Amino acid sequence: MLENEIRTHTCMLCDANCGLRVELSEGRVVGVRGNPDDTFSRGHICPKAAAIGDLMEDPDRVRTPLRRTAKGFVEVGWEEALNEIAQRVADLRRTRGADAVATYVGNPTVHDYGAALAILPLRAVLGGKNHFSALSVDTLPRMVASQTLYGVGSATPVPDIDRTDLLVVLGSNPMVSNGSGMVSPDIRNRLRAIQERGGRIVVLDPRRTQTAKAADEFHFVRPGTDALLMFAMIEHLFAQGHHLRSAAVKQFGGAGLDALQAAAARFPAESVEAQTGVAPETIRRLADELATTPKAIIYGRMGTCVQAHGVATTLLLDLFNLVAGNLDHEGGIRFGTPAADLLRIGALVPKSQGLGMARSRVDGLPGFLGEFPVAALLPEIETEGHGQIRALLLHAGNPVASNPNGARLAKALSTLDLVVAVDMYINDTTRHADFILPTTVGFERSHYPLLLAAQGVRDFASFHRPIVAAPAGVRESFDILLDLASRVAARSGAARRASAPALRLMRKLGPNRIVDALLRVGPHKLRLADVEAEPNTLDLGPLQARLREILRWKHKAVPLFPPMLAEQLPALEALRDSAHEPLVLISRRTLRSNNSWMHNMARLQRGKTRCTLEMNPADAATRGLEDGTTVRLASEVGDVQVPLAVTDAVMPGVVCLPHGFGQNREGVKLRVAAAQIGASVNDVIDHRRTDAISGTSALSGQPVTVTTA
Repeated sequence: MLENEIRTHTCMLCDANCGLRVELSEGRVVGVRGNPDDTFSRGHICPKAAAIGDLMEDPDRVRTPLRRTAKGFVEVGWEEALNEIAQRVADLRRTRGADAVATYVGNPTVHDYGAALAILPLRAVLGGKNHFSALSVDTLPRMVASQTLYGVGSATPVPDIDRTDLLVVLGSNPMVSNGSGMVSPDIRNRLRAIQERGGRIVVLDPRRTQTAKAADEFHFVRPGTDALLMFAMIEHLFAQGHHLRSAAVKQFGGAGLDALQAAAARFPAESVEAQTGVAPETIRRLADELATTPKAIIYGRMGTCVQAHGVATTLLLDLFNLVAGNLDHEGGIRFGTPAADLLRIGALVPKSQGLGMARSRVDGLPGFLGEFPVAALLPEIETEGHGQIRALLLHAGNPVASNPNGARLAKALSTLDLVVAVDMYINDTTRHADFILPTTVGFERSHYPLLLAAQGVRDFASFHRPIVAAPAGVRESFDILLDLASRVAARSGAARRASAPALRLMRKLGPNRIVDALLRVGPHKLRLADVEAEPNTLDLGPLQARLREILRWKHKAVPLFPPMLAEQLPALEALRDSAHEPLVLISRRTLRSNNSWMHNMARLQRGKTRCTLEMNPADAATRGLEDGTTVRLASEVGDVQVPLAVTDAVMPGVVCLPHGFGQNREGVKLRVAAAQIGASVNDVIDHRRTDAISGTSALSGQPVTVTTA
């Protein structure tokens, strides 16, 4: 009897990029474990990675192109499907204009470098302004802040957690996210190492998260008030003269220091206590500790982005780190030097792609890097007139489950002339598709962390080719998207047909040769063959000082009081002085789920129900609600029914429901997911609630009511 084969690969499900050992038997995955020889992830694995084999063999997976008919979906050949789609897209562009055809790119695209490369030429061929992605229900404020401060939207400051002595976490739960916004596999042990070398971890959050439970110190903070908290902390830095001792201010600071000080003076710690819920002495002490500890960080992620003041909060986080002397400092916040350097490429983005250079037709929401925020998608479909969206091409996206006002968006999708989904499931969104084009997943495709390597807590590179054969009826996303682009171009006007040679060249090169070229001209001067030769993650060393280089590309210095921040002062003062809502909603993620698309794995759904509405005991008592009962969670736009979990893990005035659940709508073909108890949190999120600067959906802080169902 032959022994099973062991192959190395990298997990492609989240930011962490954990090294894996995959056990194969006759071409099938029979086991997935962490790779102890991988120096980056050090054998770490989370439950999702163990289910990659289940994902590939899911009986509900779409394995051949499907076309919608009056009697449901039927199989169709690739050539027939692609030709009909291309013709219908070309016809719509000709009769309704380029803006009538929209695209939506979901989060898994970030982990598929071929798709990430191919979506750009497809959008170029389609033209028009109506392009969307999951970015604006995730990290858009981070990119806008980076563009504003450093001149490059992809320049994400990364916590140097392996060398820090004080980590303050605001609105993030890295123990569950595996370090979103900072590629940090084995995050639990990395955090523990801070404490073992005598350092401290402090968490501020509306919920006592798994990270908070492992921290040395925890404080509740009310959702959506983080900008007030950060201004108060900056005010104390100035009051104590910390800015005078900050090497980062002298080295990187541009104009605006006095204006920043004057603005912060309007938000002393005592003035923000009522809104934030954080005691003034805590605010001042944390500010002092962050400024006087030689290696210190304050870091924010999802909670600081998806709120009404996401960009302002993110700007203030970075400005605090600068004024405290922790920006581009060892053990503080630094910038990655990835082998394929997308930061340098990001510096080539023209000013015409900047924030607000284009505005959405209906609500006037600002465009950024060629996209509108997803909050504009629903009104652009519903509102008649020139430029109304009549077709939607989706790649690995489920906006009905992941975008605000999901139930209403589902109804809007059913009115479109054409919906095409490059996906592996018939889910909440793709059930409305006219065509579903199935793509490879998991170990069926190559993996290189093209879009994430710049966010590593160490510089790294890894490349693995497919180790499992894909089903005969599926194709790579790179090929599908390029094929669509070529066929639409061939059926469109001369300007579009002129792109044919470039599309042919890109197809001839393929994603691997493109990545190889990026590596060769990158800062580490590698080849793809060099990376592939290392079976484990290639460790390129700790984070280095790089901000001076980045600033030379565009800005020369960091503006210390950007105009967009100044414009938000009246709104922030109004927030400071207002009475807070009696009950607001936040979301959470669970370690066994991956947004909305891994809920059909039976091994990940074992155990007790995880889709519960968490509520503080005081709020439950006031409303006469008991633990375990079914309650009605309602807002202005919708309501859902969910089990109640009474817990002091959430602060008074806050309720918390996980995202990604509730996949039991009519037409969804996900048997395991549909059988779960749960509801979609986005059915009660108002798409009109957005960040004032970027238009990012304000998923956190939605006013709600909770009553007995």
